[in-house]
Amino acid sequence: MNSPGPEAFPLSLCPTGMVPQRSDSPYVPIQVEEIVEQVLECAELGITSVHLHARHPDGEPAWQKEVFAEIISNIRVERPDLVICVTTSGRRVSDLAKRADVLELAGDVKPDMASLTLSSMNFASSASINSPETVQALAMKMLESEIVPEIEIFDVGMVNYLNYLERKGLLKGPHVVNLLLGGVATAQAGLLDLGLLVERLPRGSLWSAAGIGRAQLRANALGLAAGGGVRVGLEDNLHYDDTRLELATNAGLVRRVLELADSLGRRPMTPGEFRDVLGR
Repeated sequence: MNSPGPEAFPLSLCPTGMVPQRSDSPYVPIQVEEIVEQVLECAELGITSVHLHARHPDGEPAWQKEVFAEIISNIRVERPDLVICVTTSGRRVSDLAKRADVLELAGDVKPDMASLTLSSMNFASSASINSPETVQALAMKMLESEIVPEIEIFDVGMVNYLNYLERKGLLKGPHVVNLLLGGVATAQAGLLDLGLLVERLPRGSLWSAAGIGRAQLRANALGLAAGGGVRVGLEDNLHYDDTRLELATNAGLVRRVLELADSLGRRPMTPGEFRDVLGR
């Protein structure tokens, strides 16, 4: 595995997600052109990759590969280098065929990566259901399609399951891992929580710290200070401050990470460097 140096880190943007609506914030991108515009703006700032969710015009989550294809094609016209990850989340969609539909994309709209959440969990008012059968079926589909899993880990049991799936041959390194901290029923954005998760990851994993809600800035800062990467964006956090008085924008959140990274002598990986690490 090639390395761009310890100062470089993967910076992933999650611009919209499945849950935030325009009624929650006017800055949440819903329409295809809004998602594309905000991704391209952040690509100019220096993100490494983008973690895409698709929406129907009414704001509801879209699982159909045709919607993702439109977003991907419009991004790649302007930024063919940007690493693109698509969601297979079970938070609003439980049916395996629907979750895997986006993995059928090929040619110019084939995603580089796809999310893979390794277990079920509770959020504040909803659950994400990820049965072992579903997780393994999605992992096998990604393996067959040569799409790199972006592994989503919310708690230590999911790290154990990552190691289990690696032993079964369903996941192959180097692993790209998001450690999502601060959920009401999962690992918190603390030094011990993060340290335990990182310590138990397979050797050579490329990990990033993400924070849910108020935990976003703390998690991002911990990730950068500990030598990891960052996932940031309105999917996880709609506010710029802990008092939740100032609404955030995707570009504003990215700029804050870049300023923090610069103060620590670190910089985001270019998409090309990230592809080299992945061997793609």
